[in-house]
Amino acid sequence: MKHAEMIKLGISIGDLNGIGSEIVLKTFDDTRMLEFCTPIIFASSKIINFLKKQYNLSLNFQGIDHPSKAIDGKINVMNVWKENVKINFGEEDTEVGNYAFKSLEAATMALKNDEIDVLVTAPINKATIQSEKFNFPGHTDYLARELGGESLMFMITDNLKIGLLTDHVALKDIASVITPELIEKKVKIIQQTLKQDFRVSKPKIAVLGINPHSGDNGVIGKEDEEILKPTLQKIRDKGDLVYGPYSADSFFGSKNYKNFDAVVASYHDQGLIPFKTLSFGMGVNYTAGLKKVRTSPDHGTAFEIAGKNEANINSFKEAVFKAIEIYKAREEYKILTENPLKKQGKKI
Repeated sequence: MKHAEMIKLGISIGDLNGIGSEIVLKTFDDTRMLEFCTPIIFASSKIINFLKKQYNLSLNFQGIDHPSKAIDGKINVMNVWKENVKINFGEEDTEVGNYAFKSLEAATMALKNDEIDVLVTAPINKATIQSEKFNFPGHTDYLARELGGESLMFMITDNLKIGLLTDHVALKDIASVITPELIEKKVKIIQQTLKQDFRVSKPKIAVLGINPHSGDNGVIGKEDEEILKPTLQKIRDKGDLVYGPYSADSFFGSKNYKNFDAVVASYHDQGLIPFKTLSFGMGVNYTAGLKKVRTSPDHGTAFEIAGKNEANINSFKEAVFKAIEIYKAREEYKILTENPLKKQGKKI
Protein backbone atom coordinates (compact mmCIF):
# COMPACT_ATOMS: atom_id res chain seq x y z
CA MET A 1 0.00 0.00 0.00
CA LYS A 2 1.20 3.49 -0.80
CA HIS A 3 2.10 5.94 1.91
CA ALA A 4 -0.15 9.03 1.98
CA GLU A 5 2.56 11.29 0.58
CA MET A 6 2.90 9.04 -2.47
CA ILE A 7 -0.76 9.11 -3.40
CA LYS A 8 -1.31 10.79 -6.76
CA LEU A 9 -4.33 13.03 -6.36
CA GLY A 10 -5.92 14.14 -9.61
CA ILE A 11 -7.99 17.33 -9.69
CA SER A 12 -10.46 18.36 -12.38
CA ILE A 13 -10.57 22.16 -12.51
CA GLY A 14 -14.34 22.57 -12.83
CA ASP A 15 -16.04 25.61 -14.36
CA LEU A 16 -13.36 28.28 -14.73
CA ASN A 17 -15.94 31.06 -14.35
CA GLY A 18 -16.78 29.78 -10.87
CA ILE A 19 -14.83 29.42 -7.62
CA GLY A 20 -13.40 25.97 -8.37
CA SER A 21 -10.00 27.15 -9.55
CA GLU A 22 -9.72 29.52 -6.58
CA ILE A 23 -10.33 26.83 -3.97
CA VAL A 24 -7.99 24.40 -5.73
CA LEU A 25 -5.06 26.81 -5.94
CA LYS A 26 -5.55 28.28 -2.49
CA THR A 27 -5.63 24.79 -0.98
CA PHE A 28 -2.24 23.92 -2.44
CA ASP A 29 -0.77 27.35 -1.92
CA ASP A 30 -0.27 25.93 1.58
CA THR A 31 2.84 23.84 0.94
CA ARG A 32 2.06 21.63 3.93
CA MET A 33 -0.59 19.96 1.75
CA LEU A 34 2.19 18.53 -0.39
CA GLU A 35 3.18 16.31 2.54
CA PHE A 36 -0.07 14.35 2.14
CA CYS A 37 -0.30 13.79 -1.60
CA THR A 38 1.08 14.65 -5.01
CA PRO A 39 -1.50 16.93 -6.67
CA ILE A 40 -2.04 16.81 -10.42
CA ILE A 41 -4.33 19.57 -11.73
CA PHE A 42 -5.86 18.78 -15.12
CA ALA A 43 -5.97 22.13 -16.92
CA SER A 44 -3.18 24.13 -18.58
CA SER A 45 -0.11 26.01 -17.41
CA LYS A 46 -1.38 29.19 -19.11
CA ILE A 47 -4.65 29.22 -17.20
CA ILE A 48 -2.99 28.39 -13.89
CA ASN A 49 -0.55 31.27 -14.38
CA PHE A 50 -3.47 33.61 -15.05
CA LEU A 51 -5.34 32.40 -11.96
CA LYS A 52 -2.23 32.59 -9.81
CA LYS A 53 -1.97 36.31 -10.62
CA GLN A 54 -5.73 36.81 -10.24
CA TYR A 55 -5.62 35.57 -6.65
CA ASN A 56 -2.17 36.96 -5.85
CA LEU A 57 -0.76 33.57 -4.91
CA SER A 58 2.87 32.61 -4.53
CA LEU A 59 2.52 28.94 -5.43
CA ASN A 60 5.03 27.27 -7.69
CA PHE A 61 3.99 24.57 -10.11
CA GLN A 62 5.41 22.55 -12.95
CA GLY A 63 3.67 21.71 -16.22
CA ILE A 64 3.66 18.08 -17.29
CA ASP A 65 2.42 16.21 -20.36
CA HIS A 66 1.59 12.93 -18.61
CA PRO A 67 0.66 11.99 -15.02
CA SER A 68 3.70 9.70 -14.84
CA LYS A 69 5.88 12.82 -15.00
CA ALA A 70 4.44 14.21 -11.75
CA ILE A 71 7.00 14.99 -9.06
CA ASP A 72 6.29 14.39 -5.37
CA GLY A 73 6.48 17.53 -3.25
CA LYS A 74 5.39 19.77 -6.13
CA ILE A 75 2.14 21.05 -7.64
CA ASN A 76 1.81 19.43 -11.06
CA VAL A 77 -0.32 20.83 -13.86
CA MET A 78 -1.26 18.33 -16.54
CA ASN A 79 -1.60 20.28 -19.79
CA VAL A 80 -4.93 19.15 -21.23
CA TRP A 81 -5.08 22.07 -23.68
CA LYS A 82 -2.63 24.72 -24.91
CA GLU A 83 -4.87 27.51 -26.21
CA ASN A 84 -5.98 30.52 -24.19
CA VAL A 85 -9.36 30.39 -22.48
CA LYS A 86 -11.39 33.57 -22.00
CA ILE A 87 -12.63 33.77 -18.43
CA ASN A 88 -15.55 35.96 -17.36
CA PHE A 89 -16.05 35.23 -13.70
CA GLY A 90 -19.65 34.69 -12.66
CA GLU A 91 -21.01 34.13 -16.15
CA GLU A 92 -22.50 31.00 -17.70
CA ASP A 93 -20.50 30.16 -20.83
CA THR A 94 -20.78 26.97 -22.86
CA GLU A 95 -17.22 27.41 -24.16
CA VAL A 96 -15.90 27.49 -20.61
CA GLY A 97 -18.15 24.51 -19.87
CA ASN A 98 -16.40 22.68 -22.69
CA TYR A 99 -13.05 23.15 -20.93
CA ALA A 100 -14.56 21.91 -17.67
CA PHE A 101 -15.43 18.71 -19.51
CA LYS A 102 -11.98 18.47 -21.12
CA SER A 103 -10.45 18.57 -17.66
CA LEU A 104 -12.89 16.04 -16.23
CA GLU A 105 -12.53 13.69 -19.17
CA ALA A 106 -8.73 13.68 -18.98
CA ALA A 107 -8.71 13.23 -15.20
CA THR A 108 -11.24 10.40 -15.39
CA MET A 109 -9.21 8.64 -18.07
CA ALA A 110 -6.10 8.93 -15.91
CA LEU A 111 -8.02 7.42 -12.99
CA LYS A 112 -9.29 4.54 -15.14
CA ASN A 113 -5.74 3.83 -16.30
CA ASP A 114 -4.31 3.92 -12.75
CA GLU A 115 -2.18 6.95 -13.64
CA ILE A 116 -3.65 8.72 -10.62
CA ASP A 117 -4.92 7.09 -7.44
CA VAL A 118 -7.91 9.28 -6.55
CA LEU A 119 -9.92 12.10 -8.11
CA VAL A 120 -11.20 15.30 -6.52
CA THR A 121 -13.55 17.30 -8.73
CA ALA A 122 -14.04 21.06 -8.52
CA PRO A 123 -17.64 22.25 -9.15
CA ILE A 124 -19.08 22.29 -12.66
CA ASN A 125 -22.02 24.23 -14.04
CA LYS A 126 -24.50 21.51 -14.93
CA ALA A 127 -26.01 23.53 -17.78
CA THR A 128 -22.92 24.77 -19.62
CA ILE A 129 -21.06 21.44 -19.49
CA GLN A 130 -23.77 19.65 -21.46
CA SER A 131 -22.70 18.28 -24.86
CA GLU A 132 -22.82 15.12 -26.95
CA LYS A 133 -20.09 13.67 -24.75
CA PHE A 134 -21.58 14.84 -21.45
CA ASN A 135 -25.34 14.35 -21.25
CA PHE A 136 -25.74 13.78 -17.52
CA PRO A 137 -27.35 15.63 -14.58
CA GLY A 138 -23.98 15.82 -12.82
CA HIS A 139 -20.60 14.25 -12.10
CA THR A 140 -22.01 11.14 -10.41
CA ASP A 141 -23.75 9.58 -13.41
CA TYR A 142 -20.87 10.35 -15.77
CA LEU A 143 -18.32 8.77 -13.43
CA ALA A 144 -20.53 5.72 -12.90
CA ARG A 145 -20.53 5.09 -16.64
CA GLU A 146 -16.80 5.64 -17.02
CA LEU A 147 -15.46 3.98 -13.87
CA GLY A 148 -17.80 1.05 -13.35
CA GLY A 149 -19.74 0.02 -10.30
CA GLU A 150 -23.07 1.14 -8.83
CA SER A 151 -22.78 4.79 -7.86
CA LEU A 152 -24.41 6.51 -4.90
CA MET A 153 -24.18 10.12 -3.77
CA PHE A 154 -22.83 9.90 -0.22
CA MET A 155 -22.50 13.16 1.71
CA ILE A 156 -19.97 12.71 4.49
CA THR A 157 -18.33 14.29 7.51
CA ASP A 158 -16.66 12.52 10.42
CA ASN A 159 -19.95 12.57 12.36
CA LEU A 160 -22.66 12.46 9.70
CA LYS A 161 -23.05 10.39 6.53
CA ILE A 162 -26.11 10.62 4.30
CA GLY A 163 -26.77 8.51 1.23
CA LEU A 164 -29.57 9.10 -1.28
CA LEU A 165 -32.06 6.66 -2.79
CA THR A 166 -32.61 9.19 -5.59
CA ASP A 167 -30.38 12.16 -6.31
CA HIS A 168 -31.03 14.43 -9.30
CA VAL A 169 -34.62 13.33 -9.85
CA ALA A 170 -37.56 15.75 -10.15
CA LEU A 171 -39.71 15.80 -7.02
CA LYS A 172 -42.84 14.74 -8.95
CA ASP A 173 -41.09 11.55 -10.12
CA ILE A 174 -39.60 10.35 -6.83
CA ALA A 175 -42.40 8.03 -5.67
CA SER A 176 -42.45 6.21 -9.00
CA VAL A 177 -38.66 5.79 -9.05
CA ILE A 178 -38.31 4.24 -5.58
CA THR A 179 -38.76 0.47 -5.86
CA PRO A 180 -37.84 -2.46 -3.58
CA GLU A 181 -34.97 -3.27 -5.94
CA LEU A 182 -33.61 0.29 -5.75
CA ILE A 183 -33.85 0.35 -1.94
CA GLU A 184 -32.02 -2.96 -1.59
CA LYS A 185 -29.33 -1.89 -4.06
CA LYS A 186 -28.64 1.47 -2.41
CA VAL A 187 -28.60 0.03 1.12
CA LYS A 188 -26.16 -2.65 -0.04
CA ILE A 189 -23.85 0.01 -1.54
CA ILE A 190 -23.88 1.97 1.71
CA GLN A 191 -23.20 -1.14 3.77
CA GLN A 192 -20.24 -2.02 1.59
CA THR A 193 -18.77 1.49 1.52
CA LEU A 194 -19.03 1.76 5.31
CA LYS A 195 -17.09 -1.49 5.62
CA GLN A 196 -14.39 -0.98 3.01
CA ASP A 197 -14.03 2.80 2.99
CA PHE A 198 -14.82 3.81 6.58
CA ARG A 199 -13.75 0.77 8.63
CA VAL A 200 -17.21 0.04 10.09
CA SER A 201 -17.44 -3.73 10.59
CA LYS A 202 -21.19 -3.97 11.31
CA PRO A 203 -22.94 -0.90 9.85
CA LYS A 204 -26.06 0.47 11.54
CA ILE A 205 -28.19 2.37 9.04
CA ALA A 206 -31.32 4.55 9.38
CA VAL A 207 -33.74 5.05 6.48
CA LEU A 208 -35.98 8.12 6.23
CA GLY A 209 -39.59 7.85 5.07
CA ILE A 210 -40.71 8.87 1.60
CA ASN A 211 -43.79 10.85 2.69
CA PRO A 212 -44.34 13.30 5.59
CA HIS A 213 -44.45 11.35 8.88
CA SER A 214 -43.53 8.25 6.85
CA GLY A 215 -47.05 8.27 5.46
CA ASP A 216 -48.87 8.15 8.83
CA ASN A 217 -49.90 4.51 8.27
CA GLY A 218 -51.06 5.23 4.74
CA VAL A 219 -52.97 8.44 5.45
CA ILE A 220 -50.34 10.59 3.66
CA GLY A 221 -49.34 8.34 0.79
CA LYS A 222 -49.00 4.57 0.63
CA GLU A 223 -45.38 4.24 -0.54
CA ASP A 224 -43.92 3.87 2.96
CA GLU A 225 -46.39 1.13 3.92
CA GLU A 226 -46.37 -0.75 0.64
CA ILE A 227 -42.76 -0.35 -0.53
CA LEU A 228 -40.36 0.95 2.10
CA LYS A 229 -41.43 -0.92 5.26
CA PRO A 230 -41.63 -4.42 3.77
CA THR A 231 -38.34 -3.95 1.93
CA LEU A 232 -36.54 -2.84 5.10
CA GLN A 233 -38.02 -5.83 6.94
CA LYS A 234 -36.70 -8.12 4.22
CA ILE A 235 -33.23 -6.62 4.66
CA ARG A 236 -33.43 -6.99 8.45
CA ASP A 237 -34.46 -10.63 8.08
CA LYS A 238 -31.00 -11.21 6.57
CA GLY A 239 -29.43 -9.98 9.81
CA ASP A 240 -28.50 -6.48 8.64
CA LEU A 241 -28.88 -3.51 10.98
CA VAL A 242 -31.19 -1.34 8.91
CA TYR A 243 -33.94 0.61 10.68
CA GLY A 244 -36.86 2.83 9.75
CA PRO A 245 -38.59 4.42 8.07
CA TYR A 246 -38.13 7.46 10.30
CA SER A 247 -40.08 10.68 10.00
CA ALA A 248 -37.62 13.04 8.29
CA ASP A 249 -38.88 16.26 9.91
CA SER A 250 -37.79 15.33 13.45
CA PHE A 251 -34.94 12.91 12.78
CA PHE A 252 -32.12 15.44 12.68
CA GLY A 253 -33.47 17.94 15.20
CA SER A 254 -33.76 15.16 17.78
CA LYS A 255 -30.14 14.20 17.02
CA ASN A 256 -31.26 10.64 16.31
CA TYR A 257 -28.77 10.54 13.44
CA LYS A 258 -25.98 10.25 16.00
CA ASN A 259 -27.15 6.70 16.77
CA PHE A 260 -26.33 5.46 13.27
CA ASP A 261 -23.30 5.03 11.02
CA ALA A 262 -25.24 6.35 8.04
CA VAL A 263 -28.64 7.72 7.07
CA VAL A 264 -30.50 6.98 3.83
CA ALA A 265 -32.67 9.81 2.52
CA SER A 266 -35.38 9.18 -0.06
CA TYR A 267 -34.57 12.19 -2.20
CA HIS A 268 -32.04 14.96 -2.74
CA ASP A 269 -33.31 17.81 -0.55
CA GLN A 270 -34.54 15.52 2.21
CA GLY A 271 -30.91 14.55 2.78
CA LEU A 272 -28.92 17.55 1.62
CA ILE A 273 -30.82 20.29 3.44
CA PRO A 274 -30.07 18.85 6.91
CA PHE A 275 -26.58 17.81 5.83
CA LYS A 276 -25.60 21.27 4.63
CA THR A 277 -27.32 22.93 7.58
CA LEU A 278 -25.33 20.85 10.04
CA SER A 279 -21.99 20.77 8.22
CA PHE A 280 -21.86 23.34 5.40
CA GLY A 281 -18.31 24.25 4.49
CA MET A 282 -16.88 21.07 6.03
CA GLY A 283 -18.89 18.40 4.22
CA VAL A 284 -17.72 16.27 1.32
CA ASN A 285 -19.60 14.69 -1.58
CA TYR A 286 -18.26 11.16 -2.03
CA THR A 287 -19.36 8.94 -4.90
CA ALA A 288 -19.72 5.59 -3.15
CA GLY A 289 -19.95 2.30 -5.00
CA LEU A 290 -17.43 3.04 -7.74
CA LYS A 291 -14.31 1.00 -8.38
CA LYS A 292 -12.27 4.18 -7.87
CA VAL A 293 -12.28 6.97 -5.27
CA ARG A 294 -13.83 10.34 -6.14
CA THR A 295 -14.72 13.19 -3.81
CA SER A 296 -15.77 16.82 -4.25
CA PRO A 297 -16.69 19.80 -2.06
CA ASP A 298 -20.28 20.08 -0.87
CA HIS A 299 -21.02 23.28 -2.81
CA GLY A 300 -21.37 24.51 -6.38
CA THR A 301 -19.72 27.08 -8.62
CA ALA A 302 -20.86 30.08 -6.50
CA PHE A 303 -20.84 32.44 -9.49
CA GLU A 304 -21.94 35.30 -7.23
CA ILE A 305 -18.50 35.46 -5.56
CA ALA A 306 -16.35 34.04 -8.37
CA GLY A 307 -13.16 36.01 -9.02
CA LYS A 308 -13.59 38.12 -5.88
CA ASN A 309 -11.04 36.24 -3.78
CA GLU A 310 -13.71 35.39 -1.20
CA ALA A 311 -14.21 31.64 -1.57
CA ASN A 312 -13.89 29.36 1.47
CA ILE A 313 -11.53 26.45 0.80
CA ASN A 314 -12.50 24.26 3.78
CA SER A 315 -14.84 21.87 1.97
CA PHE A 316 -12.40 21.34 -0.89
CA LYS A 317 -9.55 20.73 1.55
CA GLU A 318 -11.74 18.20 3.37
CA ALA A 319 -12.47 16.54 0.03
CA VAL A 320 -8.73 16.12 -0.50
CA PHE A 321 -8.18 14.63 2.95
CA LYS A 322 -11.21 12.34 2.66
CA ALA A 323 -10.05 11.03 -0.73
CA ILE A 324 -6.69 10.13 0.81
CA GLU A 325 -8.27 8.53 3.89
CA ILE A 326 -10.75 6.49 1.84
CA TYR A 327 -8.02 5.31 -0.54
CA LYS A 328 -5.92 4.09 2.40
CA ALA A 329 -8.91 2.41 4.09
CA ARG A 330 -9.85 0.67 0.86
CA GLU A 331 -6.30 -0.61 0.36
CA GLU A 332 -6.28 -1.97 3.92
CA TYR A 333 -9.66 -3.63 3.33
CA LYS A 334 -8.32 -5.36 0.23
CA ILE A 335 -5.40 -6.76 2.19
CA LEU A 336 -7.63 -8.00 5.01
CA THR A 337 -10.22 -9.60 2.74
CA GLU A 338 -7.66 -11.19 0.44
CA ASN A 339 -5.66 -12.48 3.44
CA PRO A 340 -8.23 -13.09 6.21
CA LEU A 341 -5.65 -14.72 8.52
CA LYS A 342 -3.92 -11.34 8.85
CA LYS A 343 -7.11 -10.00 10.40
CA GLN A 344 -6.78 -12.61 13.14
CA GLY A 345 -3.18 -11.68 13.77
CA LYS A 346 -1.85 -14.98 12.44
CA LYS A 347 1.15 -15.47 10.25
CA ILE A 348 0.58 -16.60 6.70
